[in-house]
Formats: sequence, structure tokens, C-alpha cells
Amino acid sequence: MVNPMGFDFKGYLGEKRVQVDSALDEHFPRADGLTAELIEAMRYSLFAGGKRLRPILCIAGAEAVGGAGEQVLPVACALELIHTYSLIHDDLPLMDDDDLRRGKPTNHKVFGEAIALLAGDGLLTEAFSLMTSPYAIKNIEPASLLEVIQIIAVAAGCGGMVGGQVVDMQWEGRNAEFETVKFLHTHKTGAMIRASVTSGAIAAGAQASVVQRFSSYGYKIGLAFQISDDILDVEGDSEIMGKKAGADEEKGKTTYPSVLGMDESKKIQDALVQEAVQDLKVFGEAAEPLRQIAYYIIERKK
Repeated sequence: MVNPMGFDFKGYLGEKRVQVDSALDEHFPRADGLTAELIEAMRYSLFAGGKRLRPILCIAGAEAVGGAGEQVLPVACALELIHTYSLIHDDLPLMDDDDLRRGKPTNHKVFGEAIALLAGDGLLTEAFSLMTSPYAIKNIEPASLLEVIQIIAVAAGCGGMVGGQVVDMQWEGRNAEFETVKFLHTHKTGAMIRASVTSGAIAAGAQASVVQRFSSYGYKIGLAFQISDDILDVEGDSEIMGKKAGADEEKGKTTYPSVLGMDESKKIQDALVQEAVQDLKVFGEAAEPLRQIAYYIIERKK
């Protein structure tokens, strides 16, 4: 990893993860009353030990343009709620039918399919409640907040993550063209990663030309991130990843290695990361966390 002297990237990730976890815990409902099981199921997956990459990207995007992490925390937390809902739904028997997530039994294995489905629904809805709460409104200009909500809604919906999931399911066990796998990756995973960094910059008041650079960066690291997942499914350690390796091939998933081969996939991934870092060339030290996140994507083990 290319890392300038004096920047503690591991410390930065740890600090921001604690910040996000504290905010999530403070603002998320407690398991109580007649809906206690539902809330418990939502919290089970939300606090299962995720990397918090999307909220950290949001915070880093804000900081890179002179904003503060505290200012965009409601948006950052909302991004994690949406991501967690998508994982619960992905793991259900009617989707990927996975037994483990982050080294723990998947939500439906603990709470049953119906509660897991509703827990995902609840997390998605809570995300938009949080972004429109007084907590968010007091720190973000109304026009900027509206733009952020629109960007995240599009990235999470049929034009983004949900659309990508449909293509993922439809192309299981079939021979896909390169453009199909690229569409799948940029929508299912890439769209929300791109929205994470751009939403942070917008919420902090960045101008359109700056947001465009972050959008280009986010597109590239989002695609690189999913390629990394594809590679890890082939070469990764199940115990480190907290989920079964080899599942993509077993299910006939459309992935970069299955379409292009491992060597070409790694070359594309590396090129994407280098180009993403170049998108940040005009920014100073404040954008260093974003540069390090780009490198981290191809070096991670889970």
C-alpha cells in the first residue's frame, strides 16, 4: 500500500468505525414491547461486526472537501442501514440461501425467514427516517440533503443495487457476456459505494465539479470492490472472510474470474484503483483517507 509517512490508516478506520457504531447505537430503536423480536433481529445484523466501509466513505468524502464527520453521520448511518438490509435479503433461501455472514449464523437462521425479511424492510425504511430526522436537518442544508436522499434512493433501487441483484439471480448458471457482468457489478455493489462518497461531499457543500470527481472515484472503487469479492471467493480463507469460499462457482454465479479469468480480473481491478487515485490528484492531504481506501480494496482479506 502506498502510504505517506504520518498517516495512520488503520487508526483512521478504527476511529471512524467507533464513531459510526456509537451513532447507530444511539439513534437505533431498542428491542422493547410487541415488536421486540423484530428490533432484536435488526440489531443482530446491524451490529454483527461489519467493516462500515460505506459510512466511512461518506465521512471521508465530507472531510475531503472541508466538512466534518459529525455533520454527515445521519447519512453515513443510513447507508449502513441500507447495506445491512441488503445482506439480510441476499442471504434468504429464495436468494443466495447462505448460512453464515461475518462468521455468524445469518439472520433467517436465527429469527426465521419471515422476521428476517421484515427486519430488512425495517432497516431500509429506518434509513430514510434517519436522513429526514431533525438530527440530519440541523447539520445539512435542505437542498443538499434532498439531493443526497435522491442519489441514495436511486443507488439502492431498481436503477442500482436491486436491479443488479435481479441480474445476478437471472444469470446464475448461464454464460454471460462481459458487459453483463460489468452491469451486474456496477449496479449491485458499485452503485451504493459511489453514492456513499458522493453523498458525503454533497452533504458537506461541495461544488458540482468536485462531486463529479468523487463520483468517478466512487464508480471505479465500487467496481474494484466487487471484483475483489469475486477473487476472494476463489482464493480467500473461509474463516477469515466469515463466509463460505467457493460459493460463487458452486451456484454458477456470473463473476469477473468466471468470464475473464483470474489474471485479467486482477489487472482490471488494479487499473481501476490506480485510476481512482488519479481522480483525487487535485486534492490535498484531506483526501488521503479516500486514497488509502482505494488501495485497501485490493489488499483486504475479507
